[in-house]
Amino acid sequence: MKMVTAIIQTHKLDEVREALNSIGVNGMTVTEAKGYGRTKGHTEIYRGAEYQINYIPKFKIDLVVDDSIADNVIETITKTANTGKIGDGKIFVWDIETAIRIRTGEKDQQAL
Repeated sequence: MKMVTAIIQTHKLDEVREALNSIGVNGMTVTEAKGYGRTKGHTEIYRGAEYQINYIPKFKIDLVVDDSIADNVIETITKTANTGKIGDGKIFVWDIETAIRIRTGEKDQQAL
């Protein structure tokens, strides 16, 4: 099993969710996040005053998927979340040793 964590732009969430549902991903955890990358934020002007925005709002998506579909999940997120502009986000992947469904006690693939 693989844990796939994607940091994406906020306006791409519904599109990414629909794309993942279409390839058979049944669930995910979404967290509102703020952060910055190479650009270190940006400046905005509000009522004539300039403000430095140090942390950009993003969504963090966490999924645990079977090894057999992990590459397809990564490709789907990459294609769907891509705008071609700075700040599209990142994807991180790591191995998951075990997963347990609390309600039934099912483990690993059955727990997904």
